[in-house]
Amino acid sequence: MKDSTRTLFNRIKYLPLANNGTVYLSFGGEARMEYVDFQNEDWGRLGIGHNNFLLQRYSLHADLNIGERIRVFTQIRSAWEGGRKNGPRPIDEDKLNIQNLFVDFTAFKNTAQSLKLRIGRQELDYGSGRLISVREGPNLRLYFTGGKLMYASSKFFIDAFVMMADTINTGAFDNKSSKEINLWGVYSKLIFPEAGNLDFYYLGIRRNAALFEEGLAREIRYTLGARYWKYGGGFIYNFEAAYQFGKFGQGNILAWTASADIGYSFEGIKGKPSINLRHDYISGDNKAGDGNLQTFNPLYPKGGYFGFSPQIGPVNLIDLHPYTTVSLSNKLVFQADVVFNWRYSLKDGVYRPSGILNLKGASSAKRYIGTAYLVSLNYTINKFITINTGAQYFRTGSFIDDLISDPKDGLFINSRVAVKF
Repeated sequence: MKDSTRTLFNRIKYLPLANNGTVYLSFGGEARMEYVDFQNEDWGRLGIGHNNFLLQRYSLHADLNIGERIRVFTQIRSAWEGGRKNGPRPIDEDKLNIQNLFVDFTAFKNTAQSLKLRIGRQELDYGSGRLISVREGPNLRLYFTGGKLMYASSKFFIDAFVMMADTINTGAFDNKSSKEINLWGVYSKLIFPEAGNLDFYYLGIRRNAALFEEGLAREIRYTLGARYWKYGGGFIYNFEAAYQFGKFGQGNILAWTASADIGYSFEGIKGKPSINLRHDYISGDNKAGDGNLQTFNPLYPKGGYFGFSPQIGPVNLIDLHPYTTVSLSNKLVFQADVVFNWRYSLKDGVYRPSGILNLKGASSAKRYIGTAYLVSLNYTINKFITINTGAQYFRTGSFIDDLISDPKDGLFINSRVAVKF
């Protein structure tokens, strides 16, 4: 912005604090409002029925750059929920909190490579959001507090980090730090020009009270994974696999996941339509009550990984997911999905998108969970304003029908307006 016409917006985005331009300040923010209309959120099990509510999120940030070596970034966030019958979920409300407050120290930076250290409260987002995501879909974005070392070159990137996660409360400045390292890892990306990208990662978590159908116990889990992917015109693909091991109480953890997403983007056709097919295998527990655990833990996953408001989370799951997107104009994008869901193990249950146990399943011999049908529209008015709207119909399968005495299909409709500057 420093070389452009000095409009009011440019003055907000670039405010020089030194005559030579080496020290400058930038401001920005967001206001987001979302209306949600949910019918039978838990397939009639809780008797809630129709549930409509309003979500709001506001944030302001300041970005101070001091020379080429130091950057200080801070962001305050306010998120509200109103009207939900059973109160706000952990992803809905946090009336006032510091979302980001970190300092970047650049050890070196040139046209070929850079090395940077980030200390403080910060967001993490890696890969396709399968395991570590900021969760942009829910009302509350996820943050951690700790340190991250980042190396980047033209074809190779690697981050190493140690983090603490907060317990989120709904009031003002009342979130509680764990005061211990409970997330650590290394994530790398290698670029092969014209051939795709290869990610390797190692992640570790520690949770003092982790709940699965197997039980409640202290969990120390390690994840080794790889992802090979390519987006853009023509053939597109995203292959990912991860293996988990560790301790669950006195028992052992042995879990895994594998995913394939392949498709084709027709760049030469009006609307640039794309067609894709995803297929996921995510392990569940093999034997109830033996103390060992084969249930995969998605850690901190993207909320909309299986649709923009999934009722099924990425645990103990086999899914088949065809979807298509098309640009109806240069500002309007349409997407349609169908997601077929089965339990991987009949000795484990169904989990929520966050990985929290939702419905125990060891007592049922039925495998099919249900089918989700989704449509969505994304309209970009300009670089500041976007509008999203969509609907999801979930038809219950034999597993849900077996465990819930009066099962009901779910219907979710939402509309969201976001303004950013």
